[in-house]
Amino acid sequence: MRLFPLFILLFLLVACNTKKDDVAPNIIIINVDDMGWKDVGFMGSEYYETPNIDYLSSLGVVFTNGYASASNCAPSRANLMTGQWAPRHGIYTVSPSTRGKSEDRKIIPIKNTHTLSPKHKILPQVLQENGYLTCHAGKWHLSDNPLEYGFDVNIGGGHNGLPKSYYPPYKNVKIEKGNSQYLTDLVMENALKFVDTVQNPFYLNYSPYAVHVPIMAVDSIVPKYEKKSPWQGQGNAEYASMVDNLDRNIGLLIKKLKERDLFENTLIVFTSDNGGLYGITKQKPLRAGKGSYYEGGIREPFFFVLNGKIQPNIKSDVPITNLDIFPTVLQYAGVDASTLQLDGDNLAPVLEEEVQEFERPLFWHFPIYLEAYNESDNENRDPLFRTRPGSVVRKGDWKLHYYFESDEVELFNLSEDIGEKNNLAETYPEKVEELLSLLKKWWEDTNAPIPNTKNPDYINFNNNQLNL
Repeated sequence: MRLFPLFILLFLLVACNTKKDDVAPNIIIINVDDMGWKDVGFMGSEYYETPNIDYLSSLGVVFTNGYASASNCAPSRANLMTGQWAPRHGIYTVSPSTRGKSEDRKIIPIKNTHTLSPKHKILPQVLQENGYLTCHAGKWHLSDNPLEYGFDVNIGGGHNGLPKSYYPPYKNVKIEKGNSQYLTDLVMENALKFVDTVQNPFYLNYSPYAVHVPIMAVDSIVPKYEKKSPWQGQGNAEYASMVDNLDRNIGLLIKKLKERDLFENTLIVFTSDNGGLYGITKQKPLRAGKGSYYEGGIREPFFFVLNGKIQPNIKSDVPITNLDIFPTVLQYAGVDASTLQLDGDNLAPVLEEEVQEFERPLFWHFPIYLEAYNESDNENRDPLFRTRPGSVVRKGDWKLHYYFESDEVELFNLSEDIGEKNNLAETYPEKVEELLSLLKKWWEDTNAPIPNTKNPDYINFNNNQLNL
């Protein structure tokens, strides 16, 4: 009869003597929708106010060369969840791939995959199999039901890429009602309920619909921004109120984690799925915005926080992408990733300052068309499309754009020309050859589909000229 109390005593003694380092950290990925590189204070914005996000960034490593692995929502999210480049799962855009007028498309784009195949083992499934309780909160966009992909709890996630309204009725967003009305507030309200009841370890994929269109103001916040002067293309008070309100909600998450004594042992990753929506917000000196493979479409605010492992107040110039999140999370969760085919890299050596350089080529593949929002106001290659079918490679400071319609290339030295204004392809043919060779080998290694079928509807089809 005395064995049971003795067992309890021994269990408590072991638990008390277990090193904190041996306890698997909680995981929170904050993947904001359409937030641009400079849409936050810690990246230099003098218009948007994001004190809670700024505070969080100060506790870890900020990557100034942090990228999304695609320039629009669905492929970026699929890449993050699978840890794989788009050619491996076939999600290249928000369906369909034939966006824009057919007579303006010189070639037939590659057909897009709309739903992520269940054959891919994604991050929540791996964590779930290793003892994590998993929760998705907000935008999912990869299937009808995230519960079929390794999540134990789903808060508002479905196939939809945006809410029809941020105010009730939300129409296409199914979510449990609460005290909040504004959708961003309601998603966080329900996420906090999850955090309030869960035990270690847990994984929260916090992916708010904000700050994606429709631009729907938080009325109480708008007057503050109407009084402020615009700054470098940032001056939309309604959009600013959405950013401000998102920051307030992240502050509530930080507060809840601290109240439950979870904050110190939680790995937090903050990023965005693609660049800011050009015309609503700008990312000067970066060129263009969401949907483009110039820097404004893919460079993101990006940081990692984990007390005791990742040092605070560090800035790193190492180029990374959201493909690196999967292997890095598994490293800190103590999960063996050797049997998984992951295209990103474990960033722990960079985060823990064991290495200062981490050179490898980064690739993007977009064999489709994406129409422009505004033909008279854009920084795209031509006014009709945010991007035409192409691939991109960055290695070191050099970035090469390759276009399938015409076999044309653009070469930029980002250390001297972050705005990608000066095409150096003719000046440095050896560098073009080097990067193009890397790109072609990558196409072969990933079995990347190459669009090369001429479009009979193209208006200049007979004289074989690109309509630029």
